[in-house]
Amino acid sequence: MGLDLMTSSFLNLRDKLHRIAMRYLQSDEEAKDALQDTWLKLSDKGEVDTSQEAKNKLVAVLRNICIDRLRKAREVPIDTINSSDVPHYNMETEDIERLEQILQQQLTPLQRQIFNLITHDNLDYEQIATQMSMSVEAVRMNMSRIRKKIRETLNKLG
Repeated sequence: MGLDLMTSSFLNLRDKLHRIAMRYLQSDEEAKDALQDTWLKLSDKGEVDTSQEAKNKLVAVLRNICIDRLRKAREVPIDTINSSDVPHYNMETEDIERLEQILQQQLTPLQRQIFNLITHDNLDYEQIATQMSMSVEAVRMNMSRIRKKIRETLNKLG
């Protein structure tokens, strides 16, 4: 009996469900596909006790399917994005060097050395710890302080 109730509720509400889907999707074909997906999803587990329960399930599942379709329509594969459309901030080489000089003045000699090894020599924390006879945790702590000073400096500069 549960399946019959779901079937009859779906048939009675088909036009209303189609209008709901149209409001979300703005396309007749998409709305029909969403209705079909709703029916397929609920036909397997469509056991309900009342027609009100069937109506609630149908509307809720249809709404969720429409929202999923809208989300998928907004997703753009990354390989289709034109890189010229993405805004870029181009810093001049002189600006970068000036910013680094300002930062270097605010760092301790140890922090300056760690910063240079990481940014210019591309060493990882373990390599720096070995080279400087420090623990890896000490290198991490110093790098954390360096990042904090970088943030503070950038905030001061505007």
